[in-house]
Amino acid sequence: MSAEPMNDYKSPYQKISPDITCIETNYQRVGLACCYLLQEGDSAALIDTGTPHTIPTIMALLQQRDLRPEQVQYVIPTHVHLDHAGGAGQLMQQLPEARLVVHPFGARHMIDPARLAAGATAVYGEEQFTRDFGVLEPIDPGRVIEAEDGLTLDLNGRQLHCLDTPGHARHHICIWDQQSRGFFTGDTFGIAYQELTTARGPFMLLPSTPVQFDPLAWHNTLARLMAFEPERMYLTHYCAVEHPAALVGSLHRAIDAYVEIAHACSATEPRLPLLRQRLRELYLEQLRQHGCVLPEKEIDRLLALDTELCAQGLDVWLSKTV
Repeated sequence: MSAEPMNDYKSPYQKISPDITCIETNYQRVGLACCYLLQEGDSAALIDTGTPHTIPTIMALLQQRDLRPEQVQYVIPTHVHLDHAGGAGQLMQQLPEARLVVHPFGARHMIDPARLAAGATAVYGEEQFTRDFGVLEPIDPGRVIEAEDGLTLDLNGRQLHCLDTPGHARHHICIWDQQSRGFFTGDTFGIAYQELTTARGPFMLLPSTPVQFDPLAWHNTLARLMAFEPERMYLTHYCAVEHPAALVGSLHRAIDAYVEIAHACSATEPRLPLLRQRLRELYLEQLRQHGCVLPEKEIDRLLALDTELCAQGLDVWLSKTV
């Protein structure tokens, strides 16, 4: 099972299998973030939503697939960070029969997104927040399902199991699709930008985005996911990766490396620039070992946002633990 463009290389859609499509969200740059359409017969689910700018792309795909808006049964953000859930409110307005399925800790932020908007504005700045996310629309609480750990959703007979998966965020769920033997992992199984893939496979990067990085919980979550013996992971950043058993070790090592970097920088003031520098050095070293031959300038372009957010995440974690 591999992702292939539905039309050509300019297509915003990659067809992973007859029933799973990766959708480009056009967040920041092409190839940074995606969401997924999962179709089972005449019913469908959307996993992650992108931003409000993604909605026309999603609705066009539904039309291509001869799916009416009312045939979308579930909208499932893996967590409420805005590259994953920023478009949820507007999307739900377009899908009259859909229920929003979200972690209990995230549900209140989807129902009343004011605090979510304020927190994201503090991270990105008001100008970038407005450009990337616009206005966050509230969702009717009567249309929200709180995904307690172990919740099973029925998509036209196809079972989707929601797991509580902290580490990246306390409000994170992963969705196990037994039929494809894959997890929709949001950020829990890391990031694998396609530009950084080499003959050695995808380059796995760990996103310690503020504000809930939890190393121990993340180690435990990865172990729990692998107990299902998945054959593939559907990442939001970016698209599907195969043979996760061969990839998970690099994520465990990344968690430990982040902790080591954070502690090494803990006594420095200001701390954030040094964290940023140490993370950049780590990524460059790992990429060279992985066989990546891209110029440093291009690597910096691809990883600039992640380096900044990961540095902020480690800084917040240190402020809570040291």
